[in-house]
Amino acid sequence: MKNAQVMLITGTRKGIGRYLAEYYTKKGFRVIGLSRQPIDYKLDHYEHYCLDVADETKVKQMFFELRHKYDALDVLINNAGVASMNHILLTPASTVTNIFNTNVLGTFIFCREAAKWMKKKSFGRIVNFSSAATPMHLEGEAIYAASKAAIVNLTQVMARELADLSITVNAVGPTPLRTDLTRKVQQDKIDNVIARQAIRRYTEYEDISNVIDFFIRPESRFVTGQVVYLGGVCGY
Repeated sequence: MKNAQVMLITGTRKGIGRYLAEYYTKKGFRVIGLSRQPIDYKLDHYEHYCLDVADETKVKQMFFELRHKYDALDVLINNAGVASMNHILLTPASTVTNIFNTNVLGTFIFCREAAKWMKKKSFGRIVNFSSAATPMHLEGEAIYAASKAAIVNLTQVMARELADLSITVNAVGPTPLRTDLTRKVQQDKIDNVIARQAIRRYTEYEDISNVIDFFIRPESRFVTGQVVYLGGVCGY
């Protein structure tokens, strides 16, 4: 693993983040993961930090430590995110703050700090997470969808700002996954969302890693500012 590429993935305690940590360590990456709470698993060539992605001071300290351990950061995957399914009339301001802090502010801080490091090597791959909830304008997900719309714009603007540094910035937008969040949603609501997709099924973890694999390939150096929505959902 001496010459292994280094990958940083946020939100790796469970779900898609844990899957990506397992998947990319098996593919030969040295993976750094993080979450607010401790994890209950161990992987070879993996190290974990416990912090809030929106805590700028702790994030900058983590990057300071990592830059003393590794020569370069090759890939950043901004997976950490939170959601809330409430009608707009039942959504408190605290929910809005929490969602935007994690989904938008956290993504921004990590992109900024990663890009500072990546520019030293004139190479980097950043992959953000949007959601099909944004182009589908899903009822009950106004704040979540708005936060992911912000990720789309952030991705596209950063792609232009970082292009001269040979850093690409792209995003993947999954449709419903079988997660703790969707298990709490009435099945008929999930079925209605899936029925609006061209390919009518849940997103699977492998569908997401397939898109990320493409984005982070060295040969994808001419691909940036793109958002790939899964299941045949069209962007806007």
